[in-house]
Amino acid sequence: MLIEDLQVILKVAECRGITAAATQLDMRVATASAAVKRVESVLGVELFIRTTRQLRLSNAGERYLPQCEQALLMLAQAKQNVKEDLDIVDGEVRIALSSDLGRNVILPWLDEFMDTHPDVRLRASISDSNIDFYRDSVDMALRYGSPTDANVYGFKICNVPRVLCATQDYLMDSGLLEGDLVDSAAQSGSVNCGNRGNRVTVPLQKLQQYNALLYQLNDVLHDVWVFSDGEREQKIKVRGDRASNDADLVRRWCVSGKGLASKSSLDMAADLLAGRVISLDLEIPPEPSELWLLFPSRQSITPAARLLRDMLQEKCRALLNQLVEKGILDKKDLI
Repeated sequence: MLIEDLQVILKVAECRGITAAATQLDMRVATASAAVKRVESVLGVELFIRTTRQLRLSNAGERYLPQCEQALLMLAQAKQNVKEDLDIVDGEVRIALSSDLGRNVILPWLDEFMDTHPDVRLRASISDSNIDFYRDSVDMALRYGSPTDANVYGFKICNVPRVLCATQDYLMDSGLLEGDLVDSAAQSGSVNCGNRGNRVTVPLQKLQQYNALLYQLNDVLHDVWVFSDGEREQKIKVRGDRASNDADLVRRWCVSGKGLASKSSLDMAADLLAGRVISLDLEIPPEPSELWLLFPSRQSITPAARLLRDMLQEKCRALLNQLVEKGILDKKDLI
């Protein structure tokens, strides 16, 4: 019986099936089945009751698995402690990333991380769907919004201001850069003036007149944009001809001039810095968010995970400061 066999046993119990467990562990069904048989043979009891429709723990399994799990956790912690003492950074990093932030911002940083730590192996899952650590084969998830599950461990990476943005061509064609708005923006120095040359002041009530590029998650259309400065809050219901469950596609529509998008400033940083889009300077800013690195347990926070956390905090801080230097964000928004 191998330690890996015990890990298979726990996954089979969690998934209530050998096939599902093998899929999550990325092994052949026959290999997982052999592991179960080896453990049962050594113990001399059946840990699972098998029927044609399901698999469930036997009485012996219900007694054995909790202690088995505790033993594996102790071994994992001991191994981690040794690595920390010796400054060993290795192992597999299985991380879930959101579509836009992951593809366009984080993945290049992960390449740098792996170049610095060549013994680390990466498995990246790109999806905007909510992460279930018991279902998905990931050890950590980088997600917007503070965690609501008390059983999840996490590190806050940074505060993330949101921006409402569009291309200059779209704003000109739609009339947002005409008439009194141009005069007001020119007087405030927020259009082609000084270091705030990529912002334009817009009253909130004007937003309903323009095409909103909408994000949709789990069949919920996010067509109510929330604006808040900590004291005042206002909700604006917007309309648009495009919606997607892929945040990266919403960004691409925005950059190609299809309408207005409410996005994370991290997601839009490269486009804002390059002048491909303009950030609208609103009387009340879009409601901000936070970026968190989440883990299912303390035991999953490895030395590599801690270094990755530190790198993400440093990189995000530097990128947001670039937006501050260009006048796209205010420094107080980062506090």
